[in-house]
Amino acid sequence: MSLFRYKAVSQGGEVVEGELEGPDQSAVIERLHQMGHTPIRVDESKSANRGSLLQRSVFGARAIGRRDLALFTREVATLLGAGLPLERALVILATLSDQSPLARLIARLLEAIRGGSSFADALAARGEVFPRYYVSMVRAGEAGGALHVVLERLSEFMERAQELRERVRSALIYPITVAVMAGAAIAVMLTVVLPQFTSLFEDAGAALPPLTRVVIAVGDAVRDYWWLIAAVLVLLVLVVRAQLATTAGRARWDSLALRTPLFGDLIAKAETARFSRTLATLLANGVPMLAALEIVKETLANSMTRHAIEDIAASLQEGQGLAEPLAKAPHFPPLSAQLVRVGEETGQLESMLFKVADIFDGEVQRSVSRMLSLLVPALTLVLGGLIAAIIGAILSAMFAVYDLPF
Repeated sequence: MSLFRYKAVSQGGEVVEGELEGPDQSAVIERLHQMGHTPIRVDESKSANRGSLLQRSVFGARAIGRRDLALFTREVATLLGAGLPLERALVILATLSDQSPLARLIARLLEAIRGGSSFADALAARGEVFPRYYVSMVRAGEAGGALHVVLERLSEFMERAQELRERVRSALIYPITVAVMAGAAIAVMLTVVLPQFTSLFEDAGAALPPLTRVVIAVGDAVRDYWWLIAAVLVLLVLVVRAQLATTAGRARWDSLALRTPLFGDLIAKAETARFSRTLATLLANGVPMLAALEIVKETLANSMTRHAIEDIAASLQEGQGLAEPLAKAPHFPPLSAQLVRVGEETGQLESMLFKVADIFDGEVQRSVSRMLSLLVPALTLVLGGLIAAIIGAILSAMFAVYDLPF
């Protein structure tokens, strides 16, 4: 039996919280339903203070991020699904968020709604937090009377993306740590250890092996011109950022990224999954195809795929279906067009788009897992080779100085 901490809404509309024991989360949720409560969050006690917007007060120290927005969406959907009106749900969330940026945001949303604005219009006024596709889906949900269903789909969409980001971030912690520690070791060897031997080699007057001369030259350059190396790196970063800030420069970098071995295929699949899931969600909530494509275009990260969406939209305006222009788009896998064609022929386009998204989401996750699993050994070999080269240069010089057989 595990201890779970919960927050729920009682039949009277009040928020209750506490702890319950149960074999798993599902059992605790079922028990809460039997008690007449509608669960908002149910987490194991050891992590109950980390996950939910309803439980954290750290937002005063930072802005609202993607994870915060996903949790906010999930919890509004839960409260609406429990039968609470939108205004009451927002009041509950604002009360439990203390003086955080989220509470201030909700206060502005409440002010707009009480002034006669729709929820979508209130969100649109906070465009720095809520993306356009988010606002459009909420507007469609309000028009169709299924706001909580739309918010549930939005939260699932955002949670999938957040899960992949967190998985990659967690997997990169170890290789980054290895790279930093090995880099520090190499820098110490080049700037501190190697100079101790250099004077010894110079006093001996013997000819040094080529590898030793190269390593000594590199060490001298790092020690004497580290500031120039740092300045060049900073300048390079600034130049790249300036390039990315222009339309032409961004297009060149994005095109290069799509042509890069391994990474190009991964980017294309990730963009296809995002395109398919966002479009399916919008279409399922009553957004017209052309308007949905315009919104989808803004959710894509690569400018080349965004340009492909513009071409697809132009073909649709000429009377074509989605599958034909998608098949001609250079950066979308052929399988996606084939499945979309099947969806159009069977009248199940939305469900087939969701299927496409699931397929390529799975491929992206498997590819990322394989690449990350290979990263540590590859990094170890490269850094180990550099350290071995430095040590070999020192040893070969010592053998040359003392005329020892090597």
